[in-house]
Amino acid sequence: MRLVDLVLPERLGRPFRWLVASSWVSNLGDGIALAAGPLLVASLTSSPFLVALAATLQWLPAMVVGLLAGVVTDRRDRRRIVVLVDGARVGVLLVLTATILTRHLTIGLALGTMLVLGTAEVFADNAQSTMLPMVVPRQDLGVGNQRIQTGLLTLNQMAGPPLGAALFALGSAVPFGTQAALSALAVGLVTKVALPPHATDTPAGARIHQDIADGFRWTVRHPAVRTLVLTIFTFNITFGAAWSVLVLYATEHLGLGAVGYGLITTFIAVGGLVGTASYGWLTRRLTLSQIMRIGLVIETLTHLSLALTTVPWVAMTVFAVFGAHAFVWGTTSATVRQRAVPTRLQGRVGSVNLVGSTGGLVLGSLLGGVLAQRWGLTAPFWFAFGGSAVFVVAIWGQLRHVAHDELRDVQPSTAV
Repeated sequence: MRLVDLVLPERLGRPFRWLVASSWVSNLGDGIALAAGPLLVASLTSSPFLVALAATLQWLPAMVVGLLAGVVTDRRDRRRIVVLVDGARVGVLLVLTATILTRHLTIGLALGTMLVLGTAEVFADNAQSTMLPMVVPRQDLGVGNQRIQTGLLTLNQMAGPPLGAALFALGSAVPFGTQAALSALAVGLVTKVALPPHATDTPAGARIHQDIADGFRWTVRHPAVRTLVLTIFTFNITFGAAWSVLVLYATEHLGLGAVGYGLITTFIAVGGLVGTASYGWLTRRLTLSQIMRIGLVIETLTHLSLALTTVPWVAMTVFAVFGAHAFVWGTTSATVRQRAVPTRLQGRVGSVNLVGSTGGLVLGSLLGGVLAQRWGLTAPFWFAFGGSAVFVVAIWGQLRHVAHDELRDVQPSTAV
């Protein structure tokens, strides 16, 4: 019990513990799919364009329905949204498993399944991301986000992908059946989370576009949140270009097998754990704008290093450094939004951030597929390096807004 209290402090309450438990179980299932999904697509086609298209179809729904998901989150019971949508995802995963076992799966069906799963994930993730500030006091949001990030790192990024690759080696249907079971368990856990009243009574004649406009206006008028959304959009264009062909880069350019590809996410997660564990130390010595600027320089050099190397251990080291930057950024961004945004707008502002984030990924992944098809697997990484360098210069001055006085107390606990 002392270990449980250390990881999930009793003062944060039972709803917080159920929410974290559901998040961790779901993250393990999603981590399995991180490796198994691209491996499944790569087993059906050798086309770099189609492999990149699979990544695009997972990210595209956020652009198409992301803003609608934000409105639904703010208008309806958020726990019920998660339960219904994740329950539907379980059904889709079971159908996918059955088609693989009966050998009826085609590349078109696989891509269509990823589109459906990606659409469901938009609604579930948007609703679930608003639940933490409803069950945890504002001053403890840093602690809460760090616990959730710890599950994301250890289960989604570290344990999940190697497990997914290993399960795929046993049989291509095994990882997706396993993910279905874990998703069902996560649904059961989230039903135990008690939330305060929050669903709004939508007035007669209220229009969705008006609610969406409210979320956009609030985001544009808040300097720190606006800067974060702008930055994640621009840098996800370059990131999406490079990462869209990562499975081919790993297996063909670096010469890694399926399990080796799964280990890439593990190395990213190891770096992420170092980053989140040292976050308090960093924020005592650097301003948030300085941390962001250093991180973006690291991301730019990541693309250059991966474009130049063909040595697996060098690439793995680069992935680990990138992971430290990525999860420092993620912890900061989530806590900034949750502390700054009113409860009634959490879903819509979160959806604006999501659309910006995935919009960059979709544009980048489309570019990455074309570049790799025409000029080889390192071409997206060269593009990512050049584009990131330009973006760093363009956005450098705007990052001063992240150091807004309201946000300087973001100090996640490091006791895990």
